[in-house]
Amino acid sequence: MAKETLGYQSRTAAVLAFRKEGLSAERIAERIGIDVKTVSALECSARRWREKAPNFVRPSAGSFPIGVRERLRPHARARDISVDTLIRRLVETVAFGNLVDAVLDDAEELGP
Repeated sequence: MAKETLGYQSRTAAVLAFRKEGLSAERIAERIGIDVKTVSALECSARRWREKAPNFVRPSAGSFPIGVRERLRPHARARDISVDTLIRRLVETVAFGNLVDAVLDDAEELGP
């Protein structure tokens, strides 16, 4: 079973995201609170899984106007993550928390 970690669905997802941001295994282990060997094991496990699932699609933050990215930058910096990672976390939180209607507040436009 996946262990939610620092806003990611699993430790593996956190490790892969931090690696993508350029963090070392030592820094990742420190941030997550696991052993460096566990970081390596999670990376190897993810690599094996991808080999078995050739149609794996990496999520993308997509394209956002520079103004949106600039408004998010201080929030990403405060969390020591990239703007793309913050965007992914926001979308995942809204989707998994079933918060779309609360965030958009456009129920009147949708009709009955």
